[in-house]
Amino acid sequence: MLQFSLSKKLLIWAVCAIGIMMAAPNAFYTQVEQSNDAKAILETGVPATPELTTKAEQWPSYLPSSLVNLGLDLRGGAHLLAEVQVEEVYAARIDGYWSEVRDALREERATVGTIRRQDSPDDELRVRISNPAAAEAAVAKVRTLARPIVTLTGVGSNDIEVTSQGDIITIKMSEAERLATDQRTMEQSLEIIRRRVDEAGTREPTIQRQGDRRILIQVPGIGSAEELKELIGKTAKLTFHPVLGRTGDENARLQSRQILVPDVNQEGLFYILEKTPTITGDHLVDAQAAFDQNNQAAVNFRLNPRGGKIFGEYTASNIGSPFAIVLDNEVLSAPTIQSHIPGGSGIITGQFSIEETTSLAIQLRAGALPAKVTYLEERTIGPELGQDSIDAGTLACIVAFIAVLVFMILSYGLFGFFANIALIINVGLIFGLLSMIGATLTLPGIAGIVLTIGMAVDANVLVFERIREEIKAKKTAVRSIELGYERAFSAIIDANITTLIAAVILFVMGSGPVRGFAITLGLGIITSVFTAIWVTRLLISIYMQRRRPKTIEV
Repeated sequence: MLQFSLSKKLLIWAVCAIGIMMAAPNAFYTQVEQSNDAKAILETGVPATPELTTKAEQWPSYLPSSLVNLGLDLRGGAHLLAEVQVEEVYAARIDGYWSEVRDALREERATVGTIRRQDSPDDELRVRISNPAAAEAAVAKVRTLARPIVTLTGVGSNDIEVTSQGDIITIKMSEAERLATDQRTMEQSLEIIRRRVDEAGTREPTIQRQGDRRILIQVPGIGSAEELKELIGKTAKLTFHPVLGRTGDENARLQSRQILVPDVNQEGLFYILEKTPTITGDHLVDAQAAFDQNNQAAVNFRLNPRGGKIFGEYTASNIGSPFAIVLDNEVLSAPTIQSHIPGGSGIITGQFSIEETTSLAIQLRAGALPAKVTYLEERTIGPELGQDSIDAGTLACIVAFIAVLVFMILSYGLFGFFANIALIINVGLIFGLLSMIGATLTLPGIAGIVLTIGMAVDANVLVFERIREEIKAKKTAVRSIELGYERAFSAIIDANITTLIAAVILFVMGSGPVRGFAITLGLGIITSVFTAIWVTRLLISIYMQRRRPKTIEV
């Protein structure tokens, strides 16, 4: 049990050295963080400035630079609880059916007669046909557009319900489709918010669904809740509409299926547009901050193949007509189509600053939020409060650490000293692993580390007490140590496996801070077993081989 081959010794020391090297950057947290951020900015292609270069060189590139991310309660930041207004999606979905219904009924024009869209509630589409006798045939034709719902709760259901009353055909979403739409809307909102927050360069945000319509958003390191709302609250909804006219009257009378949208650059100017857009942000695949031909800040965009085809066909058949680019219900520009524009690429110009174009490009790349988001709760946690939490957690770790070190030396003498060396290595390994996996450390996570410090010596206590018993039984020094490790091994493994099972359950069933506690506790168990069984035993082995004592005191 006390004999180690050279390869095993090298492996144990290598694991310890790598773990401590990975943990080392956390001792220079601010310096390494600034260096990492500067290097990330330079990698995007931004021209190198002396300030950026100096920050990037603060930490050598040949050393590890992974850090343990600090959670909201340690770093400060913003907390939002948002509610998604899913009902808004119904109107857009129903409006999207109009072109398909119109084209389908046009194929039966000889039977159904002329087709006219009628005013209706937002969640219904009503179409009038001039031949009421063909209503049944019209309903049958529209029903062919129905698609099956591919969800566990919607098996056997279609997305639309079609009915008729006289010469009016009514199309509305089925209940199963509403439920599926709610689910898709929430998933899309989660993904878009996550992409927007991630692209802004924040560290380890917490973005998760709560209940049916709510989303919890916690972002460490951001200045305020207002700043976070500004980043994710804008829909950045980009659409392209045919222009029907211009007016200076904001109360101008509109016909059915028309909208009045203000010009963002000229106050008092309004555009009359077709309500249904020709191109939407769903067709957008990329957007980048750029400069136009006049060296003014702008945004280049690119459409997907389907959007590019629609855009190309529309521009080819509407040369000489104005075409409005609308962002968040404001007309950015309304250029006249001069020629066919193939390829699906374009540029958005306006009175933008460079910061505004960068922010707009991020929002466009992330996509438009599918529905309006309202904020039910918002909090800003200042960095001072986070620093207080760090100080309190650090003090708790130091007190616990010193108390355990003193106890082990007083109780077990030299062997307790060996256990303390292993304990120090153990804490380094924990932070090394947290850095490697990019984990987020919160106050509960600190509690997990403090608990690990207390538990880390449990295995050594079991071994040392067993060695004491063997010494009392008149065994030799070497044999007592061998039997101590051999007979305590099963108890050590059983005790730590049960605690590890509890940590796994906490991680699987819990969320947020509970998971943070489970991660640090689980990693602490693994490193504790390694240092207690291998590192402490290796130190004792080296001592016994060099000193060869006849008797030992534990």
